[in-house]
Amino acid sequence: ARIVAVKDSDRGTEGQGAAAVPEAQDAPKVSSATETDLEPRLKNSISYNAEKIIGNGSFGVVFQATVEGTRDVVAIKKVLQDKRFKNRELQIMRHLSKSGQHPNIVHLQHCFYSSGEKPDELYLNLVMEYVPETVYSVARQWQKSKQSIPVLQVKLYLYQLCRALAQIHSFGICHRDIKPQNLLLNPATHSLKLCDFGSAKILKAGEPNVSYICSRYYRAPELIFGATDYTTAIDVWSGGCVAAELLLGTPLFPGDSGVDQLVEIIKVLGTPSRAEIFEMNPNYTEFKFPQIKAHPWNKVFRPRTPSDALDVVAKMLAYSPKERISPMVVCTHPFFEELRAPDTRLPSGQPLPDHLFALTDVELNLHPDLHDTLIPAWYSCKKESETQLDAAQTPPPDTTDGASNAAPTTAPAADQSDCNGGAADQSDVCVDVAPSAQAPS
Repeated sequence: ARIVAVKDSDRGTEGQGAAAVPEAQDAPKVSSATETDLEPRLKNSISYNAEKIIGNGSFGVVFQATVEGTRDVVAIKKVLQDKRFKNRELQIMRHLSKSGQHPNIVHLQHCFYSSGEKPDELYLNLVMEYVPETVYSVARQWQKSKQSIPVLQVKLYLYQLCRALAQIHSFGICHRDIKPQNLLLNPATHSLKLCDFGSAKILKAGEPNVSYICSRYYRAPELIFGATDYTTAIDVWSGGCVAAELLLGTPLFPGDSGVDQLVEIIKVLGTPSRAEIFEMNPNYTEFKFPQIKAHPWNKVFRPRTPSDALDVVAKMLAYSPKERISPMVVCTHPFFEELRAPDTRLPSGQPLPDHLFALTDVELNLHPDLHDTLIPAWYSCKKESETQLDAAQTPPPDTTDGASNAAPTTAPAADQSDCNGGAADQSDVCVDVAPSAQAPS
């Protein structure tokens, strides 16, 4: 196994990106560790210079680092590894990486274990692409300037979030902590990436889940009602809360407790019916709520908020989880027609992110009947022209001496000491410890 030195560099306290928690004061001290590429056949010896902490919390710490030699910037999330359990975040991120890189999901590049100050301490380090800002930080900037976020940007952010949700939900993965702080943002391109899968879980029918999950302002009502058999629809609710917050400039359902949260929801949506409560949690039998009528959405938001925006938020914030619109269908909503127009530009004058309509195979298989809406005709023509141009510029293969110059076809044997486990010492390589155990969730 090759050794990686993860060293300290200049200390700092500022930075956004790849973190959903408050900033810390000191840069981390990380001991030497063995780094393992996600592809077990491709072992690399890589050294990182930790530059500054960009977030910390109960989970551990996230810091910005540079790769020695290339000077590429990465984000490294360091968490204490409980040797009794597998690390679910690593499992989920590996699954997403193997299924094909999605433009709106943060990419896991490497992983490695490092030792701590105590003899038995073992830390898992997840090396991810670094993105400088978050939707939260950008929204705060607009708020401080006492201006509203342009509706075009709200469309861009919600559209990309829903694409990310469609991708992970197709695998049964529920993020369970959708909020502006977990939406990384490149401020130059407005490209968004969903991050922080520390609370994520693959939901299985009949398997109970903890209901005290998700940050308070973005918690779906079924979670407040104590449901343990919820679905990925809780992410849709959270996404609707994010969209509403961007349009309002402030959280839609601010509450200091679960009860306060429910009161705020009822103020807007009205009192849920018995049928709606049953759909949120059939085991909830306390129906002592004051009868309050729903507040019209056009009275909830600013006067000039587009009606299409109100409609998409309303469809995402339905009491009944089954009635909430699915993420991929959200992307076909008329609210996003401006994004599909060929002449739409960013405030800088640059075109919209090119990946907006580059759907993955997973997305294409979700709703084949929606392709004509999801992929504009002009974009299809553009990609077809680019493909034809590439084909025309590709030189024909040299068949004069193909046999003598052919590369060997035998691949080297895979090294088993990778992040999936193997014969190597678990303190040196990124492995799943205790593969038969899973922490409560």
